[in-house]
Amino acid sequence: SGSWDKTIKIWDSKRVGNKNVQAIQQPDKVFAMDVFGYKVIVGHAGRTLRIYDLRKLDSSIDPAGTQTHSESPLKYQTRCVKVFPDQTAYAVGSIEGRVGVEYFKADPDSKSKFAFRCHRSKDKDGNEVINPVNAIAFHPTYGTFATGGCDGLVNIWDAKNKKKLCQFARYDTSISSLDFNSDGSKLAIASSYTYERGELRNPIPDSIIIRNIQDEDVKPKPKIK
Repeated sequence: SGSWDKTIKIWDSKRVGNKNVQAIQQPDKVFAMDVFGYKVIVGHAGRTLRIYDLRKLDSSIDPAGTQTHSESPLKYQTRCVKVFPDQTAYAVGSIEGRVGVEYFKADPDSKSKFAFRCHRSKDKDGNEVINPVNAIAFHPTYGTFATGGCDGLVNIWDAKNKKKLCQFARYDTSISSLDFNSDGSKLAIASSYTYERGELRNPIPDSIIIRNIQDEDVKPKPKIK
């Protein structure tokens, strides 16, 4: 677990008494975290990232493999972070309607890392509205991923081919969280106002939607030469 008290903690639910196994100090408030395999990635209020190996939690590793922390590939506050299913890379979502993809061991001259705009729209006057990216979830089979934003939209992306595969119909309010089930046949979507516009007089009630997923929604499409 990660907290605004600037720590991440490891817990053992089977342990008698104090179930907190270890606490690791962080440089700032914890805003996002993901655990996949042996990797733990933590995003902070100050846009720093720390990447840990569960087998050696006394140190953190940055994408280049050195014993230090790194900075988010995005310029604005981190809202969510997620490790790729193959553990080669991670995706970061920010409040600026943008997702960045960076590899743990990327060649400095490689063009593999990238960022793209998403969850943006136009208001009635034609002005761009930028919505935070609140959630990222990877499909367990195809490695494509879904993003959910404060615009109430869920998009499916193919990172390898750098393209959007589909967009679901808009939900009633912000998408606060989402995740695929173990075989990728369903996507759980939490639609809940995240106070991006402050207090509302009549906020829309929270809801959880279980959506059946078709292969055509999430399967990468071959590049057209």
